[in-house]
Amino acid sequence: MENFRKVRSEEATAGFGTEGGGPGPFADLAPGAVHMRVKEGSKIRNLLAFATASMARPDTRAIVFSGCGRATTKTVTCAEILKRRLAGLHQVTRLRYRSVREVWQSLPPGPTPGPKRSALGASLSVLKNVPSLAILLSKDALDPRQPGYQSPSPSSDPSYLPMAATSKGSLGDPTTAEGSMKESQPEPRAAEEDPIA
Repeated sequence: MENFRKVRSEEATAGFGTEGGGPGPFADLAPGAVHMRVKEGSKIRNLLAFATASMARPDTRAIVFSGCGRATTKTVTCAEILKRRLAGLHQVTRLRYRSVREVWQSLPPGPTPGPKRSALGASLSVLKNVPSLAILLSKDALDPRQPGYQSPSPSSDPSYLPMAATSKGSLGDPTTAEGSMKESQPEPRAAEEDPIA
C-alpha cells in the first residue's frame, strides 16, 4: 500500500454506542449510566480516576466501558480493575463486530516524493470488520440468564480472605516449605564424624 494514501475512515453500519444513532448493546440502560469510550491512546489511570469518582456518587448505578480494535484489551483491563476496587459489581459483556470502510487513493507516479503530490488517481475502498467490546458494570442486580453475565466474585467480598502463602517457595503450606529447606541443608555433625575429612 506504499502507492496509496488513506483519505478517510467511516463506519459502514450503525454500531453500538450513541454515535451511531442506535440504542447500543444495552438498550434497557438507565439514563444516568456513565459511558466510557476507551481508545487505543487512552491512559488507564485517567479512565479509572473518572470511573471511580463517577461510581462513588450515589445517583450513578451503572457504567459502560466500550472499545474497538486495539482498545479491546484496555477495555477489559479497565473493567477488571474497577471490579476489584468496587465490591459487588454485576457484569455483562457484549462482543460485536463493527464494519469500517477505509477509502484509499492512489498516488500518481512521479519524481517528487512527499505530500506535495496534487493529482490523485483512482480510489480503493476497503471494508474491515473490527471487533468491538462493551462491558456493563452495575451496582444493581442484573438478569443472570442473559448471555455474558458474571455475578460479583467472592474475592471482591470483604469477608472473603484467601489463604496467603508464607514464603516464596511454598504453595500455602508452611510445613512443606520448612521440610524441603531442612532436607536440602547438610547435617553439621555428619561432616565432623567423617574420618576422611
